[in-house]
Amino acid sequence: MSAADLAPHEGTRGRILDQLARAPCTARNIANTLGIQESAARGHLERLRERGYVTPTFRREGVGRPRKRYALTSEGQELFPKRYDLLLDALMDEILARQGEEFANELFASAASRVAHGIARGIPKNGSLEERTRHLVDSLNAFGFNCTMEKMADGGFRIVRSNCVFRRNALSHARLMCNVFDQRLTETLIGQVDVDLQDTIGRGGMRCSHLIHLR
Repeated sequence: MSAADLAPHEGTRGRILDQLARAPCTARNIANTLGIQESAARGHLERLRERGYVTPTFRREGVGRPRKRYALTSEGQELFPKRYDLLLDALMDEILARQGEEFANELFASAASRVAHGIARGIPKNGSLEERTRHLVDSLNAFGFNCTMEKMADGGFRIVRSNCVFRRNALSHARLMCNVFDQRLTETLIGQVDVDLQDTIGRGGMRCSHLIHLR
């Protein structure tokens, strides 16, 4: 199943997702709306169910067996556009305006530590720098950062991220998101290291690059 197949408004499965976003439907409802065979609609719905995007529900209407309808799951709803970045941008502006830069720095550093504890499972606290860095990369990749790592001649490591999951917010508030949040996130995840943030997507770079050395 390609990304286009799952994008709302695109392809048959995308049109099915659009219809289910309005209300739960039976396979027959979907077939009639899209002008396809009911068996084809059932096949598409089953593939979407296997991916966790729709779930069958049963509703009794009068006498007889309950009718099987399909509804979007939370995962299915997440396929539709979301603009959480607009809310976070507005909150950052309000915090800076009302409480100032120092308070904003403390708040985002604390938030980074909280996020780090939520994704740090499996990172060995007492492992070698290489072990911890490798586990860090795995954790960040699971979070969506698309990282690679390379060992430097001086014994440190470079972590390169080709994706920033907070990209829109980083572009509008690079200092808070890159220098405060991102740096604290990395330091908290790997522990007892110095992190040198060399390049960032938030400051116009094509990627984020961190140098990591033992303290």
